[in-house]
Amino acid sequence: MSIGIGLIGTGWIGEQHVHRLAHIVAGARVVAVSDIDPESAAKAAAQVGARVVDTAERLITDPEVEAVVVASWGPAHAEQVLACIAAGKPVFCEKPLITETADGLRILKAEQAAGRRLVQVGFMRRYDAGYRQMKRILDAGGIGEPLMAHCVHRNPNVREAYTTEMAAKDTAVHEVDAMRWLLGEEFATVQTVLPRKTSKRFPHLQDPQIFLFETASGARVDVEAFVNCQYGYDIQCEIVGEDGAVRLPDPAAPVVRKGAKASTEVLQEFGDRFADAFDVELQDWVDHLLAGEEPTGPSSWDGFAATVVVEAAVRSLHSGEIVPIELPEKPDFYA
Repeated sequence: MSIGIGLIGTGWIGEQHVHRLAHIVAGARVVAVSDIDPESAAKAAAQVGARVVDTAERLITDPEVEAVVVASWGPAHAEQVLACIAAGKPVFCEKPLITETADGLRILKAEQAAGRRLVQVGFMRRYDAGYRQMKRILDAGGIGEPLMAHCVHRNPNVREAYTTEMAAKDTAVHEVDAMRWLLGEEFATVQTVLPRKTSKRFPHLQDPQIFLFETASGARVDVEAFVNCQYGYDIQCEIVGEDGAVRLPDPAAPVVRKGAKASTEVLQEFGDRFADAFDVELQDWVDHLLAGEEPTGPSSWDGFAATVVVEAAVRSLHSGEIVPIELPEKPDFYA
């Protein structure tokens, strides 16, 4: 038994997902792909024997497509997700779910009107083995009440099109979702702090940045986003509680002892660091669909809340002030 999946967007992550769904995830068939670049769509489709559909709208309504993966340009996500909800088809949407808060409210309203969860958002860190180990420890009270958390998100470098605001919207958004999930509560305020700029950056870019969050219960979370660190892709997280602390493990790697030094390699790409998490994430989504169950991964509410938080961080970037994060009450539908 398998489920026919249509994929929208065949850029880097879309192409990776086509391969993943066709060759790694059990129970999935890629039956159709669509992209604004016909050549890109044709290349991806040929790899898995899928059809090319000329528009996202036609793909969503295609009778052979039972579920949809949205991996297109971020600003297109909201309308494509809304079209999937209208068609009654489950949709896995890569982050961001939305780029405008109003679109998030539309999606929440549409999904609740449909009467069942149809949307899962691609925050893959919730499926990483290390983060899941941390979650189990926290939920079991292993370090007592969490008091503060320290997060690091470093990239060796970024392309010239990367902007200062993307440090919150594209980079720290992963920490935002991970910390909301790990701590089990929403953020209340944020302040963006700008350290001295690295010289290893494009002139237009402020890098690094630090985001200082306060949760609803008063815990403090700091997130360092440094996207030109030069040495590799480095993700770190430590949560400190009343009785102890828990730290995210580094990826397993051999230690080389040579020349009076002991060293391990540092990964260079996020795709390498979270490859297993992407696999587990999509397998979990497909497993729930095959069982006739609603998805249990990051929801429309999670996608909406993350965008509200990073938009507040961008406002603080420009004002330098502590900015309140104004979320509506979470609907019981997403409890």
